[in-house]
Amino acid sequence: MKRFLSETRTAILATLALVILLCGFYPLLVFGVSQLLFSKNANGSLLRARDGHLIGSELIAQPFDDPRYFHPRPSAAGNGYDAAGSGGSNLGPLSQKLMDQLRERVARYRMENDLSPNVKIPADAVTASASGLDPHISPANALLQAARVARVRNMSLAEIQHLIEQSTDKRQFGILGEDGVNVLQLNLALDKAKP
Repeated sequence: MKRFLSETRTAILATLALVILLCGFYPLLVFGVSQLLFSKNANGSLLRARDGHLIGSELIAQPFDDPRYFHPRPSAAGNGYDAAGSGGSNLGPLSQKLMDQLRERVARYRMENDLSPNVKIPADAVTASASGLDPHISPANALLQAARVARVRNMSLAEIQHLIEQSTDKRQFGILGEDGVNVLQLNLALDKAKP
């Protein structure tokens, strides 16, 4: 019986020590280090206006329908770019519903950007990302939207292309992923250049 009580006491003390270490000390340490070294990232990469009000996050797409702005990828997340409903449509490549959606999106994209039928549409212009929240579009997608934005804002195409280049995130380490244009940052740069 003494041995049983001794081992039970040791097990309880070990459990309490691990709870304090792993559920208390370790999370506080990770939180402190992240706030010290990666404060912007740890707090959601939030963008604020000069007056301090929240504009959005660099990490989550936002809906932009106005022709004066670049449009993000379509979203299947909840009620459009809803982080609480993040996820894809789960429609497979043989789905008739997906094919109908793509045809509709391609037609709308061509009409919005005044594109001829022979212009190839980038896949990211008409397909949602896996999360439905991807804040980036391809440079090709941005360049196809550039003429519309330049026309509506009464800016030169060269000015718009320069802003696209400035807002393009290059491949990580020069080899990982693809170049991407952060739509929110590009639209904020547009407003700053020509309100």
